[in-house]
Amino acid sequence: MKELILIFGGIFGGLSVVLGAFGAHALKKRFSKDQLKSFETGVKYQMYHAMVLIICGITFPFLETSQIVMGWFFIIGIIFFSFSIYGLTWSSANGIKLKFLGPVTPFGGLLLIIGWILLTINLAEIALYLNP
Repeated sequence: MKELILIFGGIFGGLSVVLGAFGAHALKKRFSKDQLKSFETGVKYQMYHAMVLIICGITFPFLETSQIVMGWFFIIGIIFFSFSIYGLTWSSANGIKLKFLGPVTPFGGLLLIIGWILLTINLAEIALYLNP
């Protein structure tokens, strides 16, 4: 699982650079300012959480259930949050309404929040173990 977390962190990080460049150059002419801002939000959150995945992959052994669940919440949260924003902005720019993606974004955000809560709990457990 530890290796999977690191791989996802690297893939999400690299994709965020590609998508950020794509948004800054190719989509600048196609998207409205609001659409571009939303797209950039997805890219930023993807990069932030890619870095969190890499830090978690280095910090935790991923042998405990709470660490494994934390990793999956971050991975699925990134997919639901950022990729639903990409889908919403892309479809909106093309005059298509993908209404089913509307509730996916906040659900992804909720998964990311829970991931952060689990990260805090796991870090606290390490701190307690190191400093009893």
